[in-house]
Amino acid sequence: MLKEMPTVLTKAMQGDAVSLAQALVATPSVNPGLENTGSGEKEIASLVAGWLDEWGASVQVSEPAPDRYNVLGYIGEESPEKILLLNGHLDTVGVEGMTIDPFGAQLEGGKLRGRGSCDMKGGVAAILSAAFFLAQNKPEHGAVCVALTADEEHASVGMQGLLENGLRADGAIVCEPTNLAIMPSHKGFMWLEVLFTGNAAHGSRPDVGVDAVEHAGQYLSRLTELRESLESRKRHPLLGHASFHAGTIKGGSAPSVYPAVCKLLMERRTLPGEEHNAVMKEFQSILQSMKEENPEINATLRQTLIRSATEVESSSTLVEGLGEACRLLKTDAPIEGMTAWVEASFLNEAGIPAVCFGPGSIGQAHSDDEWVDTREVEQCARVLEVFARDFLEQKN
Repeated sequence: MLKEMPTVLTKAMQGDAVSLAQALVATPSVNPGLENTGSGEKEIASLVAGWLDEWGASVQVSEPAPDRYNVLGYIGEESPEKILLLNGHLDTVGVEGMTIDPFGAQLEGGKLRGRGSCDMKGGVAAILSAAFFLAQNKPEHGAVCVALTADEEHASVGMQGLLENGLRADGAIVCEPTNLAIMPSHKGFMWLEVLFTGNAAHGSRPDVGVDAVEHAGQYLSRLTELRESLESRKRHPLLGHASFHAGTIKGGSAPSVYPAVCKLLMERRTLPGEEHNAVMKEFQSILQSMKEENPEINATLRQTLIRSATEVESSSTLVEGLGEACRLLKTDAPIEGMTAWVEASFLNEAGIPAVCFGPGSIGQAHSDDEWVDTREVEQCARVLEVFARDFLEQKN
């Protein structure tokens, strides 16, 4: 890849979507919140800011947390009444266990391989390619805002920082991997921690030992009823039913010792419209009934992280307009739901209608041989340009 890089960078500067993706993948941007040696977004933010500046965009680079970087690039009117946001994140997960060169950016059989190729440098490349061509013939009305953020893979300090500083738009496309399906809704999640406290004792002393691990197991068994209830409830038309699973369970010190502590970490996937307090109450109610039945059970339940589910109506101008752009370019774009959580949720909560549309399969994200279909990257770029021009021409 090093020998090819000068040619790749030349073509990237000319807006070639695949070359942009190659250059991005070849630039490490592992999130340091996930991997201590991660380089973060500094180098890649400098790269994309340079491209946008060269193309004539109005560029802002910000630092939402120490040594973490966002890039904003505006193309169009200087004081726009209408703004379309094109959003992607610059960071990636770590590279441990990968079976390919994570930063080799190799092209083979229509696939670009490397860490972040699918999640989501292919999508970022499509945004940048669209931005290049929009800058060649700037929209007469409104502006496109290219918003490339830090830290999506960990704590989302990038997106939250932009919103706290007044980021506004009339609509947004988040180019996470959807296989070019239009996804106006996605699930949310809650992380729950249950800490069971028993009484440590020698394994030969059941008269004084209280088994915290056993109590955790009993709780999981009782939660089967909740799982069955979730699966029997009305399904969301795009997302199906809500779910939960136990992620980790840790307790005990040795086979001959009654475990004094057991910590259970669970995840509940939520649907649009579900109230977080009501979700929490279901888990708390089952735990409380167990305590009443067995006074030896001592446990506390708490939330450790909440990310909201979200949706935009499938009949909205945003969804219908994106679908029309896809049809115009003969790109098959079914309307589906995203089971994963993405930062479209933050945008919708801030009053910016946001849908997901991007190249690549979510099944390839974070994989040990991550890749993206280069044809999808090119198709996405063309759709984004056509949609952006049409969206900005329409009056609010």
